[in-house]
Amino acid sequence: MNQDLMETVPKKTTSPIAADAGPRMPPLSRCALLLDIDGTLLDLAPSPHEVRVPPKLAKTLPALLSRTNGALALVSGRSLSDIDRIFAPMLFPAVGGHGAEMRISVENEAVASRAPPMNPDLIRRFAAIAALNTGILVEDKGYSLALHFRRAPDAEKAIYDAVSAIRADLPNAPIEVLPGKLVCEIKHSGFTKATGVTELMAHEPFKGRQPVFIGDDITDETVFAIMPDMKGLSFSVSRHAKGVDGHFSAPRDVRAWLGHLLDDE
Repeated sequence: MNQDLMETVPKKTTSPIAADAGPRMPPLSRCALLLDIDGTLLDLAPSPHEVRVPPKLAKTLPALLSRTNGALALVSGRSLSDIDRIFAPMLFPAVGGHGAEMRISVENEAVASRAPPMNPDLIRRFAAIAALNTGILVEDKGYSLALHFRRAPDAEKAIYDAVSAIRADLPNAPIEVLPGKLVCEIKHSGFTKATGVTELMAHEPFKGRQPVFIGDDITDETVFAIMPDMKGLSFSVSRHAKGVDGHFSAPRDVRAWLGHLLDDE
C-alpha cells in the first residue's frame, strides 16, 4: 500500500476508507486479520442461508491466510458448521457463535469456548415468537437463537416486545439479547465476540501479532472496544462506529481493500 496514501487517514478517524487508502497497516507477516462475515465480507441476503461468497473473495481469503501464516480468522455470530457451509470447500480459523466456539487453525478441531448451550425449553419459547409473522425466520445455533425479520421488518417491535415478556417471566435466566441488523438474537450470557477474540489472540499463530478487526453490527462493538488495549486497528462497515480507526461504505469496499493488501505485498 502506498505509504503516502496510508498516512492520509490518521489513526482514530472515521473517514471512509478507499481500497487504496487506509491507516498504517502492519506487514501481513505481523498482523492478525479478524473479519466479521455478514454485512462485512458478504452482502446481506433476504435470509441467512442465501448469502454467497463472490469468486474473487474466494481467492483473496486463502491467499491472505497463507500470507499471514495462518493468522486470519472469521469472527461471526454464525456457528462454525454454518461458516464452513458458506465458505466450502475453504476452511478458516474462526470464532463462531459470538465467542461460543473457536477453531484456532485449520488443522485444529473446533472447540467450545466455555459456553454452555441454551436451555431447550428457552429455545422453544423464543422460537415460538416466529408465529407472529410468516416472514420471521428462526435460526437455532445451539448456543443462541436468532429471529431474523429481513422479510418482515414491520415485525421488529412485536418481536422485541415478545422477547421482553419472556425475559420478564424468567428474570434469573442466564441469557442476553443482542439486537442486530434485522435480527434479534438471544444467547447464553457470559461470552461475546470480544471474549472469543481475546482467547484466540492468546494462541499461535495469532499471539504477539497486531490485530486488525473489521465488523459492521452492534455485536461487533465489544471487539471494537478491546482493540486499543491490544494495540490493534478496527474498522466499521456501513456506519460510523465509536472509537474505530476508520470505516468502509459497504462490503464490496472491504473486499477490494483486502485484495489490495495482497497487491501491496
